Amino acid sequence: MARRPTEMQIVDNHDGVVPDSLHVDLNEITRHRMEIMEQFGEGLPYERARIVHEARFYMSQSTEAMLEVGKRLTILKECEPHGEFERIVRNNLGIPERTAQRIMQAAIKFLSPTLESKAPTLALLDKSKLFELMTEDDEELAELAEGGTVAGLTLDDIDRMSVRELRKALRESKEDLAASRKLNAEKSQEINELKETRFRTVDPDVVIQKLIQEFGEKHEKSLRTFIGALPDFFQRLENDYNIRGVSHTGLMAGLLHDIEREIASLRAQFDIPEMAAPDTSWNDDPSEEDENFQMPELKTTTRSLETRDDD
Repeated sequence: MARRPTEMQIVDNHDGVVPDSLHVDLNEITRHRMEIMEQFGEGLPYERARIVHEARFYMSQSTEAMLEVGKRLTILKECEPHGEFERIVRNNLGIPERTAQRIMQAAIKFLSPTLESKAPTLALLDKSKLFELMTEDDEELAELAEGGTVAGLTLDDIDRMSVRELRKALRESKEDLAASRKLNAEKSQEINELKETRFRTVDPDVVIQKLIQEFGEKHEKSLRTFIGALPDFFQRLENDYNIRGVSHTGLMAGLLHDIEREIASLRAQFDIPEMAAPDTSWNDDPSEEDENFQMPELKTTTRSLETRDDD
C-alpha cells in the first residue's frame, strides 16, 4: 500500500511558523501508519531490523508465510522514507520491487476482513496460483474456501491445474461473463425501447399510412404479377386448343371462379359494396338521334363593321 506523495511545504525561516496544511498532511501520514501497524504489526512497535529479519525468514516458507512477508513489506513501505523501501527490498531482501509489490497486493487482498479467516485454506495453493486469484471478488474467493467454486473451479480443480491452465480458465470465465452481461444489457435496452414505443402517443394517420405502404410493398407487386400472367397462360391454353382441339375452357373458368369466389367472400366478410361501373356510353357509336341532331342557328349581336375604301 503506497504512501501518497506530499507537496513540499515552506517554513518561514524568520519566525519558524509551520503551515497548517503541513500539520494536516503529517497527521494523515501518521494515522495511516498506525492503521497499517494495527492490522499487520501484531501489537509490536515498528523496528526496521526486526521487520526485515522476519520478512527474510518467511520468504523461504509456504504460501501462507508469503502473506506474512506481504504484511511486513507493507509495514516497511508505509514507515520508511521515500526511496528507502526500494533499497531495502533490493539489498536486504534480494527480491525485485515488482515481486514485492505483488506480495504486498496478495497480503492486502487475502488478509482483508472478508478473507482473513479463509486465508489458511486458500494458502494451501501454490503462490503463483494465489497471485492469479487476486483479481477475483472477495465474496467468490470466500465461497471457494468454503467448498464453492470460482469460474466453475473448486480448490481441488485449481490445485491439479497448471498456472497457465488456471490463467486461461479465469480469462475465459471473465470473457463469458462480459459477453453475458452485454447480451443482457442489449435485451434490456430492446425491452425498454419496446415499452417506450408501446406507451408513446403515435399519430393514427401515420400508423395507417405505414400499414398501407408495407402491405403494398409486400403484396401488391405479387398480386399484379399473378393477374398479369393470366392472359399469357390462357392464350397458351387457347393455342393448344387450336392445334390439338383439346378444350381448356373448364380449367380457365374454374380458375376465374376461384378468384371471384375469394373476392366475393372478402366483400361479404367486410361488407364492401361493389363499385358502380363507370358510364362510358358517351364513347359509344352515335345513335340515330345523334345522327339527326342539327345545330341551332345562333343569333349574334356583333355590330357590323363598315369597310371604307381608302382611295
